[in-house]
Amino acid sequence: MKTRELARGALIGALYVLLTLLFAPISSGLVQVRVAEALCVLPCFTFSAVPGLFVGCLIANLLTGAAPYDVIFGSLATLLAADCTWRMRKAGWSKWLMPLPSVVWNALIVGWLLCYVYAVGVSFPLCALYVGAGQALACYALGMPLMALLGKYGGRLFR
Repeated sequence: MKTRELARGALIGALYVLLTLLFAPISSGLVQVRVAEALCVLPCFTFSAVPGLFVGCLIANLLTGAAPYDVIFGSLATLLAADCTWRMRKAGWSKWLMPLPSVVWNALIVGWLLCYVYAVGVSFPLCALYVGAGQALACYALGMPLMALLGKYGGRLFR
């Protein structure tokens, strides 16, 4: 990676941490909307977002006191989602599908963590549904406008 790409990834990771901490009351738990997950559309613009989002999520999970399994597997969910988004972009998929990997991976992995690690007392399908709904809100309601804004005005940021 070039220095510029490393710096871009670090900035994305730092922004992820900042947004997670700023909106901490709604960033974790069974019913959550992690506003920072809106950044999961950034792999549509640059590969630097893939490691940046992973490291940002890892640090955010550490700082918010997540259980060790959540730090590891929750962060891996973000890494898988970002990588899938990057690959979908390269394959020419519709922009409307770009947030979907984040919704699906987090619903499955974080839903499993909530059910079996945190033992929230709700079945896995319901945990996955809650997390998926929060992810869809963050990724579609916030991420899609971000993607449109960056596509229109911020293209030079990713060159």
